[in-house]
Amino acid sequence: MSGSCEEPVKRKVEKLKALLAGMRRVLIAFSGGVDSTLLLKVAVDMLGENALAATAISETTSRHERRDAKRLAEQMGVTHFLVESQELEMPEFNTNPADKCYICKKHRFSAMKALADKHGCAHVLDGSNLDDQRDFRPGIRALEELGVRSPLLEAEMTKSDIRRLSQQLGLPTWNKPSFACLASRIPYHHRITPEKLQQVDAGEDFLRELGFSPQLRVRHYGDTARLEIAPDDIRKLAAADLRQRIVDYFKGLGFAFVTLDLEGYSMGSLNRVLNRSKEE
Repeated sequence: MSGSCEEPVKRKVEKLKALLAGMRRVLIAFSGGVDSTLLLKVAVDMLGENALAATAISETTSRHERRDAKRLAEQMGVTHFLVESQELEMPEFNTNPADKCYICKKHRFSAMKALADKHGCAHVLDGSNLDDQRDFRPGIRALEELGVRSPLLEAEMTKSDIRRLSQQLGLPTWNKPSFACLASRIPYHHRITPEKLQQVDAGEDFLRELGFSPQLRVRHYGDTARLEIAPDDIRKLAAADLRQRIVDYFKGLGFAFVTLDLEGYSMGSLNRVLNRSKEE
């Protein structure tokens, strides 16, 4: 590794390197996002060919995330596996309970542990970081139950640390927006189906192609699409022709109504109903 870091971050990086160096051979759950890309890069630097990557794919994985993961793994020259995940076949998942991330993570990482055992990997790693402790993330419990290690979290690295280090290392993901699986676009207790996921994926791709900031979400409310876009992009919709293009496209996807969230994009916005329920 090269590149200079400020002293607090440098200490975290040294801890991360020491953690990975002691793991011998690892399988990294690799999405191609900011966190897992940095983790894979440092692991490759420390362990060489003993750092392997695996990407879980299903209908909940967007097309652009699949492409990114494949391309980045090829660029780093790592052995890269695709793990077919069939969580939509599980009623306990597709009924969309509040803890669906726990169900999904338990399913996916059980498969990754089996893959790791097959290839002689002592540990399965994921890219959770210190900031992930601040949001409602039931999937973390599944990782703990399965013994999955989170070196970025253990090294106390924040998202800001990870982006800064990624930039210094020249990783193309350093400023990549945060993404979550497509199932996170569907409100809790609304059934998750392949058709809904395809509508969301196509809608978000279309908005990016129009030049909107990639940090956006299409929330699926049955016959209504609620668009969350960057606040600075909201003014673009004052143009009647662009607005009509968006309405026409989403109606072509099968939506009857297209609405705009005036607050703009907000990570984890669907969790607000959970917080409100707790307060009541």
